[in-house]
Order: sequence, then structure tokens, then C-alpha cells
Amino acid sequence: MKKWTLVMIIIAVLAFGSVIGFNLFIKGKIADAIANMPEAVAPVTAINVQEGTWQPTINAIGFVEPNQGVTIANELSGVVSAIKFENGSPVTAGQMLVEIDSKVEKANLKSKQVQLPAAEADFKRLSKLYKQNSVSKQDLDNSQSKYLALMADIESLSATIDRREIKAPFAGLVGIRNVNLGEYLQTGTDIVRLEDISTMKIRFTIPQTQLSRIATGQTVHVYVDAYPTEPFEGVISAIEPAVFYQSGLIQVQAQIPNSDAKLRSGMFAKVDIQLPELTQQVVLPQTAISFTLYGDSVYLIEEKTENGEQVKRVKQVNVKVLERDDINALISGSIKAGDSVVTSGQVRLSNNSKVKVTEDDALTPPATLPQL
Repeated sequence: MKKWTLVMIIIAVLAFGSVIGFNLFIKGKIADAIANMPEAVAPVTAINVQEGTWQPTINAIGFVEPNQGVTIANELSGVVSAIKFENGSPVTAGQMLVEIDSKVEKANLKSKQVQLPAAEADFKRLSKLYKQNSVSKQDLDNSQSKYLALMADIESLSATIDRREIKAPFAGLVGIRNVNLGEYLQTGTDIVRLEDISTMKIRFTIPQTQLSRIATGQTVHVYVDAYPTEPFEGVISAIEPAVFYQSGLIQVQAQIPNSDAKLRSGMFAKVDIQLPELTQQVVLPQTAISFTLYGDSVYLIEEKTENGEQVKRVKQVNVKVLERDDINALISGSIKAGDSVVTSGQVRLSNNSKVKVTEDDALTPPATLPQL
């Protein structure tokens, strides 16, 4: 029995030993294969750095306003007797827009005007007689009072009629009317919107730290959602004299010519204040920059000779991003003109990685579009 147990133990030891030995053999072969594998080469795209110009800007947002704008309303209540404009049409300063019925006032005015010549003649006649001591001072005063009262009534009725004739206070473009012919209007009813859109204004705010970089007459470019790629050029026309103490912001106003009437009031707008252009600057595509919490960096491609062969390896270089636009970024650091910088494929890279520069045709449109 003891002999049988010993034989089984020996067999088990040999079996486990062979398995362990085989695994060690396999691991050794794998280690030899990995040690003899050629170094991985990461495909990347790259550009050669060139010095260029950079247009610095101060960015802000605001809303477009008309040069002048008002909602036309009536001062007196009454029935609309005439509408003398078309919806959405241009009007001139002083043009009649809406007339409210004033037949009673016109009749009263005519009555007073008929009485005026007789009252005037009576006053002049009594003035001559008073100089001759033929009438009393009281008779003269009564005649003068009647004459002046008639003139005042005529002026009052004329003003009332004029207030019932609603006219455009300035030239501009009217909108869609809110009243109809024959409608009774209460005092202060909104009739139509009138705006002078020949020149538009935009108000926006900037931090007080940027105040030293702006001045009246400075060029601004304005972009609106309706024409996202078209810049509307204007100039700064006014700067608020006081900074809003709760936010540290200062309000700025710019004027924009609008002869083609593309801009309309109420549009949300992005404003770029144009600062003096910078020359001989290092500008890189934003895709070339690795943005991280601990700093921004780029991969610089360096050529080295190894075992008699020319190879390309990368070196991670820290840079400082000064400004950015939609595509490019202005940077400072040890990158200079003539350096080759990786623009895509950084996810596979680390310091001293071996790379191969490939053609970047991702943005090249195909000759023919695929058919569905």
C-alpha cells in the first residue's frame, strides 16, 4: 500500500513539473520574441512651422439695435379714418401714417376762424376810439379779451387736429400695422413699429481690464446667425464713462452701416474688436496642441541617426497658448520657424516615440461623392 502511494506521488510531481516547465518555456519564447520585435512606428501628420501674422481681437456678444426706433401710438382716442402706409414700406419724416376722425374738431375750428375777422376788426376799431377818448377802457379790454380768446381757441383746435394726424417722426421702415380702418382706438394703442435701419448700433460689454486696448473709431467685425460667414464692419462710437461696479464690465456701443438692410434689430451678434495686427508670430493649428490640465504641449519631430539609418522621433515641448480662433492658435515657447510639429496621431505618442509622417488627406474632398 505504501509502495502504491509513493508511485502516485511521483507521477503527480512529474505531471505538475512538466506543466510548469512547459509554461516557463513558452514565457521565455514570448520574451525572446518581444525583445527581438522591431520598434513600433506611429503614423502621424505634421506641418513645418512658419512665421505668420496674427489678428488679435477682443471678443464680446451683444444685440443689434436700430439707429432710431419707436412704436407709433395715438395720443387721443377715436376712430381710424385713414391709413396711409403699406406694411413693411419705407416712409419719410413727417409722412402721414394714420388719421383719426376729427370732423367735430375741424367744424369747431372753422366756426372760430369765421368769428376771428369780426373780433379782430372790433378790437382795432375800439383801439382807435379809445385813443380819441370815445370809449371806456373796459370796452377795449373786453374786445381784446374776445379777440385773444378766439385766437387761443383756434390754436388749441389746430393742435388737437394735428395730434389726430399721426405722422412719422423720422424716416425709416415701418412694420406690420396693428390697427384697421374704422377701428376705435383707445389712447396709447400700439399702431406700428417704425425703425431707422440705415445705420445699426450694437451694445456689448467688455472687462475693465481691456479698456486700455479700445478707443472710439476702432474697427469691429460683427457676425450674426443669419449670415454666419459674413463679417459686418463698423466702428466703436461710444464708451460708457463708468464701469458697472458689481460685474467689473464696461458698456461699449458700435455703429454699423446697413445700406443693404441685412441687419435687423434684436439680432444676437458676436463682436470682434480688431486690435493692431501682429507679425512674425508662431501660429499652429489647434489640432497640433495637446490641451491638458497641467499645461499645453506639442510634439516636435526630430531626425536622428541610429545604426546608420535616419529615423524620426518626437519630443514633447510645452507651449503657452496666447489666443485662439476657430481653427488656429497663437503660441509662445521654444517652437520656432522651420520646426516640424505633429498635427494628428498624438494619442499614440510619448517622449522619444518613433514616428512616420504620412500625407494628411482627411480634409481633401473626394473627386466624386458616393451614391446612395
